[in-house]
Order: sequence, then C-alpha cells, then structure tokens
Amino acid sequence: MPVSGPAWFGYGRDAQHTAVSAIASQIFGDIAWTTAVDLAPQYSPNGALLTHYGSPVVSTNNTVVIPVKTGANGGYRIDGRDGVTGGLLWSMATDYLTPPHNWLPPYNVLLTQQGRVYAPGAGGKLLVRDNADAASSTLATHVFYGAAAYNANPAAFNGSVVINTPLTADAQGNVFFGFQVTAANPAGLVSGIARVSPDGVGLWVGAATAAADASIQKPAMNCAPALSNDGGTVYIAVNTAAGAGTQRGYLLALDSTTLAVRARIALTDPYLLIPARISDDGTSSPVVGPDGRVFYGVLEAQFGTHNARGWLLQFDALLNPAGVPGSFGWDVSPSVIPASIVTSYTGASTYLLAQKYNNYWAVGTGDGLNRLAVLDPGGAQADPIRPSVQVMREVMTILGPTRDGNSANSRREWCINTMAADPLRRSVLANNEDGILYRWDLATNTLTEDIRLNSGLGQAYTPTLVGADGGVYAISNATLYAIRAM
Repeated sequence: MPVSGPAWFGYGRDAQHTAVSAIASQIFGDIAWTTAVDLAPQYSPNGALLTHYGSPVVSTNNTVVIPVKTGANGGYRIDGRDGVTGGLLWSMATDYLTPPHNWLPPYNVLLTQQGRVYAPGAGGKLLVRDNADAASSTLATHVFYGAAAYNANPAAFNGSVVINTPLTADAQGNVFFGFQVTAANPAGLVSGIARVSPDGVGLWVGAATAAADASIQKPAMNCAPALSNDGGTVYIAVNTAAGAGTQRGYLLALDSTTLAVRARIALTDPYLLIPARISDDGTSSPVVGPDGRVFYGVLEAQFGTHNARGWLLQFDALLNPAGVPGSFGWDVSPSVIPASIVTSYTGASTYLLAQKYNNYWAVGTGDGLNRLAVLDPGGAQADPIRPSVQVMREVMTILGPTRDGNSANSRREWCINTMAADPLRRSVLANNEDGILYRWDLATNTLTEDIRLNSGLGQAYTPTLVGADGGVYAISNATLYAIRAM
C-alpha cells in the first residue's frame, strides 16, 4: 500500500540534527532487505573498516535515497529504493571528488521539505533531482559561485573546490554547506560556508574571515551545518589544517540569509583550558535543543587526557558558554529526547540528551566498559575521569552487552555517530561493533530488542534512522540493513 509519513531529511533527521523520529519505529521483526553502501570497502590490516558512511534519507512516500561508494578511494552514485521491498526505483551517477582526508569521509545526500534531492558534485556543485520518488525526474546543477564561472573552466574548479560537509536545508529549501579550496581557481574562492537558494542563487563567506583568524583553513570536515529553531541562524565549526599540530577551531553562528557573523567562539578543552582538538576524522555536528541551546562535540586537546572521549560543549544561541560540558564528545552528535519519556527522571530539564559514552580501554585510564548514556544538560556532577571538572549529570547509562576479547572486563564499542530517538516507544536505536542493532528502552533502562546484522567488526561510526512507515535502518560493515516488523 502507498505510504505517506514523516520524512528523514538528512544527518540527524532535521535541520537541528535532533535525530528524533516523528513516527513510532517498527519492532525488530526481521531484516527485510540489504544493499551495499560501499562496493569496494577498504579494511585496515587488523580488519577494521575506518570509513564513515553518509546518512540515507527517506521521503514521505518511503523512498530510501542511499549514497553508494563505488570505488576503492571514492566515486559515488545515488540510489532510490522502495522502503518496503528494497527494489531499485532509480539511480543517479555523480562526479563528486573527495577532499584530502585520513579516514574516508562520508558522502551525504539531502532531502528538502519540497521533496528535492540534493547531492554534492565536483567543483563545489550541487546536483539536484526534483523528485525523490519518481523513476525519472528533472535534473539540475546549482553552483554557489555561479554557473558561468564553473562552465568557463570546469577542470580548474573540479581540481580545487570540494564540498566537505553534509548538506542542510531550511524550511524554504535554502541549502547550506561547507566547502574546502585546495588550490588557486579562476573565481578566487577560499574555503568557506555557502548558501544556495532553491532557484540556484548562491553566496558564501570565507572560513578564516568568519572566524577572524587567518590560521583557520576550512570548515571542519564532516560538520553538518545546523539551523536555529526559527531558521534565522546557521551554526558550523571551522578548524585549522590537519598535520600542523592540534587541529583547533571555532564554532560560528551566521545569519542564515546573509551569512554575516552573529557570533563566534574558540572551542576550548574544559579540563586543560587550552584549545580543544577539532579532528577531521570525526563527524561531530552542532545540535540545537528545543530551547535554542547549541551542543557540539570536541576531542581533548592532548590525546588520552580524557580517554579519547572528548567533551560535549554547550552554548546559548549566541555561543556564550551555557552550562557544563558532557563527558563524551568524540565523533558523535547527541540525540534530543523529551524528558518525559525517561520515567525515572525527576529534574527540571524539559529535554535530555542520549549520547554514546564509550570509555576506550587502550587509552589513558579507560576501563573499556563502553556505555550509552542519557545526560541532563541542566544538571551537574563530577566527571568520572577528571573529577575536578563538572559535567552533565548522568541520568542513566547502560553497558554494552558483548564482551570485547581484548579484555576480560571491556565491552564492544557503540558505533553510532547519531542514533535515532523514538519518543513514541520511549527508546533509542543504536548499533554496536558486535554486529547487532539494539533498542534501548528509556522507561526501563534495558535493551529490550536486538537483531543481528552481521558477525561484527571494528568500524568508524554510522547513523541509525527511521523511515516514513516506521521501518528502521542501520549501516554496518559497508551495508545498509532495513529492519521491519514483517
């Protein structure tokens, strides 16, 4: 039967990256279908897959739009599949080229509220498909610095300009993203942040100019721009170059119409009180709470001083520090959950944050007891690792269920960078390096459902999401799994 339900628009579902499903997710009946998201996965000598994969999106009619890596070091196409059967509805080639990297960065697509699909192309282009559901559709190309400039010398731009963040759209269909410039080009572009209107008109601001710091090189790799709840402000992180000491950076607040700077703040390690590390190996993106607070994850300035957990910083809408940090920030964006679904919670906050809470056994004093956590952004406690620092209060945590063979006491890591929150079932959905997808019930603090995807492996972190009919999607070992009640 035809489906009409809530869409999943991009990384973290919405422009605030809250990862909150607007429909109850289906129970874990069976794996309905699978499809590769990487046709040539590259494993490290120990069998780990240190590749990030972009989030699929799902239309209101339940078309799942999937970015697919086609070559060993890049090359991408986009597939549209039926969410129920997995049948291929359409496929679109891209000419996207990856930015300079260590871990292979994700290639992300975007669905707008108007039903358009946007994808990055070479030279900083946006590839636009007018309809996510139709087998054939009008295709267009938007260039933020002007199609005439690009068309006059495509090779020059293809070799020097690359989109290096996921795309985010506002309610009107304006699209925001970061881009990196690696060489001189005919338009005089430097790395920065761009805005493209639905009719293809673009504007941009340089990252170093917006940060008021000439040492800033670019937008932080993989940092999806976030929008304030009223759509008036866009938040994005920028950083220095990799390989030149600690990658430090700023969080920016820009006017979403003009890209004029509204606020900026240097990102600081709350324990060492020096610039935090903004790593290009992560996918941390700003998350905006219902009250306008902005949350952003960083790594500690000196690797291992916080067991490689990093910190989750929080700010008000104008980026003034507002409240204590969370005790984990590395390569993750927290999910926003209504406080009312955590029945044991008795505090004053109206919303809480669901967060990965690994404690890496091989780093610092980490015990390897990897957890998930619900944190209170309005509460405080002593940090479990650095007690001199006050951090967000742990409302509840849950230990990973599968032992890690490297230690008698450690557990396999939670391998998500954004996990779907399901308020209607009072739960969150998270996959683990043991190869199993779990439902964490926040009313009982138990793992009430699980389904095995594969035998498990070490891998870079991936998203979970919910489709328009409540179907659940997770990525593990270069494969997208569609889970349905059957």
